[in-house]
Amino acid sequence: MDKPSFVYVTYIRTTPEKLWSAITEPKFARQYWGGNSNVSDWKQGSQWKHVSDDKEACCVGGEVVESVPPKRLVLTWADPDDAADSSRLTLEIEPVEDMVRLSVVHGDFKPGSVMKNKVSQGWPLVLSSMKSFLETGKGIDIWATKSGNAKVTA
Repeated sequence: MDKPSFVYVTYIRTTPEKLWSAITEPKFARQYWGGNSNVSDWKQGSQWKHVSDDKEACCVGGEVVESVPPKRLVLTWADPDDAADSSRLTLEIEPVEDMVRLSVVHGDFKPGSVMKNKVSQGWPLVLSSMKSFLETGKGIDIWATKSGNAKVTA
């Protein structure tokens, strides 16, 4: 049986360097990722974690498989409470005229993966918020979708 992959491609009016910083620097990620951030030294073989505002609760994490700033980042991805439900995330950044194309491939899910459903709903919101943040300086409220009214965060 094939393992499903989710592929998202978005074009953002920014530079590869600014997009890389938005992904890897906590002060930027918090602006579009609902207050959460990504923490690591982003070197191959290092651990990374996605943490909440208080920097204590790790929501998801894994290992940096490949890191080629500002072009490509490959990570393993798992809930710390269920490390066996791991998957693989690949982000590729390519300049296109006055913008960049961000390709996100999230795949290699285990059969019966709970994470598969989480990321299929989460990535469209996070990527939309990231695009908004990089182009306008303000991300959207990714938690507002339950009410159907996404709000811009300050």
